[in-house]
Amino acid sequence: MTSLSGTFGIAARNFTAYPEMPDARALVEYGVKMEQLGFDSLWVWDHILLGVEPNFPIIESLTLLTAIAARTTKIKLGTGILVLPMRNPVVLAKQLSSMDQLSNGRLIMGMASGWYRREFDAVGVPFEKRGKIMDENLEIMTRFWTEDMVKGEFMFHKIPAGVMYPKPVQKPRPPILIGGYVDRVLKRAAVNGDGWLTYFYRAESFAKSWAKIRDFAKEGGKNPDTLLNASQLPIRIGKSRAAVESGMMEWLGKEWDFASWSDSTKDSAILGTIDECVEQLREHIAVGVQKLIFVPYRYEMEQIEIIAREIIPRLKS
Repeated sequence: MTSLSGTFGIAARNFTAYPEMPDARALVEYGVKMEQLGFDSLWVWDHILLGVEPNFPIIESLTLLTAIAARTTKIKLGTGILVLPMRNPVVLAKQLSSMDQLSNGRLIMGMASGWYRREFDAVGVPFEKRGKIMDENLEIMTRFWTEDMVKGEFMFHKIPAGVMYPKPVQKPRPPILIGGYVDRVLKRAAVNGDGWLTYFYRAESFAKSWAKIRDFAKEGGKNPDTLLNASQLPIRIGKSRAAVESGMMEWLGKEWDFASWSDSTKDSAILGTIDECVEQLREHIAVGVQKLIFVPYRYEMEQIEIIAREIIPRLKS
């Protein structure tokens, strides 16, 4: 399994706020540029339908990653997160295996059970069963990736005999990070996945949940030191914290959701001068964050270039 320690990814703006539309071709060029800037990985968001008033147009995540994979050679490709219960696991296992082949083993899959009921209703998946469906889908995909033949009776799938080749390039399969907040999800990340992908957490909140995940792994007979993690963090660099904070809070309030039952918060934002941002980010690394995934303010290229050329080298040193 790949190591994520000391690696740095960047988010892509594959969703926008209506009436602005995401530009598919520009997003592919963005992926190429992020590889040139030296980011370890590129992360896209995943929804089929998101919002009504307002709504958020979005380019489908796996289609976009496939296009970027065809134009790049080194940068890893991730979902932050893929809403797994809405996907047919047999079809998805084939699709992700093919993508891992195409990219020569560059997939890192963040997956979660989802939260948007309207989306589940629209695609015909029972919202109340999404946790059980997610666990079953993880099992089905993993078995297709690792077994010569899959047989089984599942909640929504009857597989008398299924053979799927080629397998993914990565062995035993692409890394799967589970996203979510509550204890049952943290346990899933520890036991059924390879680790945890979190979203807009302060360092102290990350440390609290990561300790739970490690404990769940021990209880499940798994070595917690093998677990992976990644943390998605919004960031805006400027002359001072005071100069950038209000604009950042306005953007986060307009385009982002924060689950009321979680520790996800706008207050996780990394803000200030380069020195101040480096100091704040080091607090996350100190509590065990392995991979930092930057969500730059409004995806401004100036911000991204400062992260790549000024902030990451200092974090690595």
